[in-house]
Amino acid sequence: MASAQGFKSNVSSTATHQAPSTPRAPQQLRTPSNRKTIYDRNLNRTRTAELSRASFAYLFSEMVSYAQKRVTGIQDLERRLNEQGYPLGLRLLPLLLYREPPRTSVRPNRILPLLQFVHGPLWRHLFGRTADAIEHSSSVNNEYMISDNEPLVNQYISVPKEMNQLNCAAYVAGIIEGVCDGCGLKAAVSAHNGGTEMWPGKTVFLIRFEEGVVERESLLEGKR
Repeated sequence: MASAQGFKSNVSSTATHQAPSTPRAPQQLRTPSNRKTIYDRNLNRTRTAELSRASFAYLFSEMVSYAQKRVTGIQDLERRLNEQGYPLGLRLLPLLLYREPPRTSVRPNRILPLLQFVHGPLWRHLFGRTADAIEHSSSVNNEYMISDNEPLVNQYISVPKEMNQLNCAAYVAGIIEGVCDGCGLKAAVSAHNGGTEMWPGKTVFLIRFEEGVVERESLLEGKR
């Protein structure tokens, strides 16, 4: 009994002398010593900077894997990739226009200047080169095509045989769609496999403008 009482007294005395715990302050974000963040950086400073291909391949494959776990089929996966690229297109448009020379930094409001902007400045910013071709559908008036013989986004993706119709360039199609909508020329953009013997990985980006956009284009052509 004496030993039990002594044990109780030791426990109570330890509890009494224990310092009360104080709540820890939330950890704040670290900032550089010069107090400048990425938002203070000149927008033209990184215009020629290049991203490591290994870093891009890893990040993009993780994006595809993340989307694949939450879909039920190929079309659903391409739709999710398209949705991931769309906000990037909306944000790239004002940045690229800001970096253009003053005489050409005008937001495209016609179909042909918009397609040339996508084919040139946008493609150079994303992939370091221009796209390979721009075409107008001979049968459907509101459909245009931009071709890329070797899309960078498909070079590091291994597609299983049962999903051979999948084209991960749907992510780039989302970027194009964001640029089109940002210019006020509403369009639906999709990526399609168009491989040939010379270019087996060729992708065709089908840009289908809304009827109102085509009608407006016809009216502007008639006023010339």
